[in-house]
Amino acid sequence: MHWNSPLSGQQKASGKYRVGQLDFDGIVEFAQEADELGVDSLLMGIGAHMPDPLPMLGALVRETRRVKFLLAYRPGLLSPTLFAQVVNTVSWMSDGRISLNLVAGASPVEQAYYGDFLAHDERYARSNEFLDILHGLWRGETPLSYKGEHYRIEDAEIGLGYKGGGRPEIYISGASEVAQQTAVDHGDCWLRYGDTPEGMAAAAKSVLTRGGRVGTRMHVLARETRAQALADLAAMMGDPDEEHRKRIAAAVASSDSVAVKTSFQLAQTAESDWLSPMLFSGAVAYRGGPALCVVGSYEEVAAYLYEYKAAGISEFIFSGWPTRDEMRIFYTRVLPLLRRLERAGQKAA
Repeated sequence: MHWNSPLSGQQKASGKYRVGQLDFDGIVEFAQEADELGVDSLLMGIGAHMPDPLPMLGALVRETRRVKFLLAYRPGLLSPTLFAQVVNTVSWMSDGRISLNLVAGASPVEQAYYGDFLAHDERYARSNEFLDILHGLWRGETPLSYKGEHYRIEDAEIGLGYKGGGRPEIYISGASEVAQQTAVDHGDCWLRYGDTPEGMAAAAKSVLTRGGRVGTRMHVLARETRAQALADLAAMMGDPDEEHRKRIAAAVASSDSVAVKTSFQLAQTAESDWLSPMLFSGAVAYRGGPALCVVGSYEEVAAYLYEYKAAGISEFIFSGWPTRDEMRIFYTRVLPLLRRLERAGQKAA
């Protein structure tokens, strides 16, 4: 059970984003509370509208003790040799508390900001080469030479290996067939945006049958009663950021990402903004694919999440609004109930 680190330390208004500033003290406090709550990993996202995750991660690992950091990064921004060197360094700074979420990129417009003009499938082809080189370096196959279509490496050696040997866990995001294949060939877990348990089971089948793990990225809103959860959901959606919705719509229109397109198409098929009695899709237009939200009482949310386990989904990256409050609620009130359901299921089995 992972959580998404916010863009800034706080969210002052429930319906508004704060961009163009960095409250790093707030992010440190957020990470320290996640550490105390027992969060498995904090996702450090990447995007032109966000602070870069690498320098923040280097500081945060020294401010925490247990929580891991799931670093989102795009092949093409750094050479694979330099990227392995950075990750190895952080592994020593953090006692191995780093994992990787490699993202091929969702927007040709944003990729062009960084001088990258490859098409969707070519970005995954480059990702495969990037991962080939990383795996070779982490297996100790040095000096390493590699000649591909996108990378050429000559006799690469890195003085500082990954702490303890081995390598970090690798998560691959995307909903396309090439993303799935990359996850199976080079990763440990395939990540995609949310759906109902039935929808996730169908999407995950191919990866699961080939021995991969599957995770998803969603929002959660849990309260003591369902009535309170619905009231808080209405308040959250009561003053939506219409300008941000327009920016999201424009980004979706220009995106070549299968994950982005399908998440919005799924939300548009929902009846009155609900994909199921527990799954609210109305925030997707305002906050993107991750905003598909499980809503209900503590017991209802725990029981619904357990259905995903039965569908083969073994990892979640959650967020909320405001995200720090929701993280505290989830780990203190919902997660104990979910673990109880798991123990009961194990005994029954």
